[in-house]
Amino acid sequence: MLIDARTLWLFGTNTYVIAPDRGGPAVVVDAPPDPSGIGRLLAEHDLTPVAVLVTHGHVDHAGGIDGVAGPTVTAYLHPDDLDMARHPGEQLAALGGALPGGPPTVTTSFADLAHGDSLDLAGVVFDVLHTPGHTPGHCCFLVRDEGVLFSGDQLFAGSIGRTDLPGGSLDDLMTSMQEKVLTLDDDTRVLPGHGPTTTLATERTTNPFLRHLT
Repeated sequence: MLIDARTLWLFGTNTYVIAPDRGGPAVVVDAPPDPSGIGRLLAEHDLTPVAVLVTHGHVDHAGGIDGVAGPTVTAYLHPDDLDMARHPGEQLAALGGALPGGPPTVTTSFADLAHGDSLDLAGVVFDVLHTPGHTPGHCCFLVRDEGVLFSGDQLFAGSIGRTDLPGGSLDDLMTSMQEKVLTLDDDTRVLPGHGPTTTLATERTTNPFLRHLT
């Protein structure tokens, strides 16, 4: 299986492409406001996107969706984050309004995600884990056959997603972690929305936010 990533836009968002092999259909995970960067990543492997899985509605993960989704590319998002994703300009204004590259609104129509969904996209099966806390509609995506978790802003190497933004809840995030993430195998590779790749085994023993949960 091919999994490749690029770190894009001002907030250093990890965008991933996943495909059975080069030269065919692919799935994109997260679309920051740099669709040209996503296009270059796809072109490097001669891939054609068929779906975009959006971990959550923050502008650095969903603000570029209009440049990737379309008639042949379905975008998926949990409905609890839909209003947030639709208004990246409001998010930028709340951050001071000085960040370039984000559209004022998003017009893409999203297909709904729900916890327990199993999506067969481009020949790869993604299990949907609804993990509220960073945002109400945050989701992680598990490729069970490969032991890979796309964790968005739920879990990072050595840290967790912030919960002080509108809709965030530390209690909810830690419940999601306990019930939906830490139940996975230790050797699960964690590919986060920011920063380096890690494993659940590493995070159980070194992440200061998880030690009391394990």
